[in-house]
Amino acid sequence: MTRTLLTNDDGIDAPGLHVLARAARDAGLDVTIAAPARQSSGSSASIVAAEEDGRIAIERRELQGLADIPAYAVRGGPGLVALIAAHGAFGAPAELVLSGVNHGANVGRAILHSGTVGAALTGGLNGAWGVAVSLDVGMNPEDFHWDAAATAVVGLLPFLLERPRGTVINLNVPNAPRSRGTVEAGLAPFGIVQTTLTEEDRGHIRLAVEDLPNTPEPGTDAALLAEGWVTLTGLDPVSQVPLGYTQAVTSRNG
Repeated sequence: MTRTLLTNDDGIDAPGLHVLARAARDAGLDVTIAAPARQSSGSSASIVAAEEDGRIAIERRELQGLADIPAYAVRGGPGLVALIAAHGAFGAPAELVLSGVNHGANVGRAILHSGTVGAALTGGLNGAWGVAVSLDVGMNPEDFHWDAAATAVVGLLPFLLERPRGTVINLNVPNAPRSRGTVEAGLAPFGIVQTTLTEEDRGHIRLAVEDLPNTPEPGTDAALLAEGWVTLTGLDPVSQVPLGYTQAVTSRNG
């Protein structure tokens, strides 16, 4: 069985994590849950932790309906969880890191800030397959179709596990019982929401999250998700881009 770490950035008590854990277990994966003890959204791949005497605090938990799955609450973000898991903190290092199901979509270049994505990328950087999965619940959802997101992940595992170790994918799933299918999509040039800076009072600032005022660029993950598709985007944990620095220096110095 594939050794699998389940984590998220919404915290160990989040319903999306529990639904994904049940789906992964029922699919035959060897699952361990390790997730932040509290909400860690926006933490990206941070490895900052709440430490006691230089030690990262970890608490064993038993989750309702998941008593057969080892579960740990970690006083740190999901990037840290994925990192210490890769070094054996919860047993043998995971071959697969599943991060989510996140409360809210993670689309566009703003995924840079996502703790959900950060955990999957950290897993990939350390040689595991990685999946970040998010449910597009919007700002005021009436229902949550966590099962739809978990089903999408399980359905894509055969595809992912045929790829080289270290491959990371980002999935976004419509908040509906069924989707139009799954399509590969590039990142939109923005995120699903925007932030604005407002002054609270002297010495303090506040970031406000609000819906985007513009229509997503056609063919991007944001647009296709809005049209009812599950979007699949491949991510590189570390990407190297040639800058031509040597040639520029040579040319300048004649």
